[in-house]
Parts: sequence; C-alpha cells; structure tokens
Amino acid sequence: MKFALIAHDNKKPEMVAFVMRRLQFFNKDCVNIVATGTTGKMIRDAGVEKLEVVQSGPMGGDAEIAAMVSRGEITSVIFFRDPLGKHPHEVDVSMLMRLCDVHNIPLATNHAAGEILLEHYQNQKGQ
Repeated sequence: MKFALIAHDNKKPEMVAFVMRRLQFFNKDCVNIVATGTTGKMIRDAGVEKLEVVQSGPMGGDAEIAAMVSRGEITSVIFFRDPLGKHPHEVDVSMLMRLCDVHNIPLATNHAAGEILLEHYQNQKGQ
C-alpha cells in the first residue's frame, strides 16, 4: 500500500499529530508513504521510516503525486487542505483531486475523513 500525505501550511501540525498517533501503522512493512516537501520532512522527523519526498506543492509536488495516482501507484491520498487560505498552486490541487475521482482513489481532505480511511486499511485482513 502506498499513501500520499499532503498538508497545506496551516494544517501541517495537524498532519504531524495525525501521523504520530499512527506510527505503528505507517511504519508497517506493507505501507509506503510519499509526501510533498515540508510535510515530508516534518513527518520524517515525527518517526516515519519509509518515506519518499517529492517537491513542495507550489513547486510541483501535488502534480508529481497526481501523476503517481494516474499511473496506479497510489492506494490512497490524505490531503489536509486549508479551505480558507489562498494557494498559488490551486490548479494542481484541483487536478490531484480530479484524478483521484477519475481513478477511483480514496481521498481524505480532513482529519475526520483520514481517521475513517485509515481505520478501513487497518481492519483489512493481513494488514
């Protein structure tokens, strides 16, 4: 399983807390993580062992993850978005969300949805 973890600046502390509470899951042998720039550095510091870090969102990281989604490389995306902020790369964010829909990839855009998504994967047999 490969999870993409992304968080807008105001949501990065929330993402780090989310990951820290689930380190055992995120560090399983069957789980791989890809994350954008600063989010990736922060969750690596929080204890995630296997991590691929792509560019930051504004530098093309969202588009890199969208390409992985379109190639079938991503199991699920957890993207803690700041719906009240302005983001110069909103076009890439929209593209990522659209491609998740096109390729039927589960997408959690807030903490509550992320909890439900991970609970699903934790309860799968053999996980």
